[in-house]
Amino acid sequence: MANSPQAKKRARQNENHRKHNASLRSMARTYMKKVNAGIESGNYEQAQAAYQQCQPIMDSMVNKGVFEKNKVARQKSRMVAKIKGLKTA
Repeated sequence: MANSPQAKKRARQNENHRKHNASLRSMARTYMKKVNAGIESGNYEQAQAAYQQCQPIMDSMVNKGVFEKNKVARQKSRMVAKIKGLKTA
């Protein structure tokens, strides 16, 4: 356990940051689930609209350090590919 005042403060801050990041991560995952639900339903317009809402949130999570840049890029690329597949199908 932390003994010095500085270490105690860092422990408190780390716990608060962990809780805050968990809520941000949960929110982003909810938006991703909405996109995937639109894709699963086969509705191009719904999936496209959900992606338009999800994309800036995912990008902001990268800027805040919640998600890794390449992970978000990979997920967005896969979502777009699936959405494009709905349009042709």
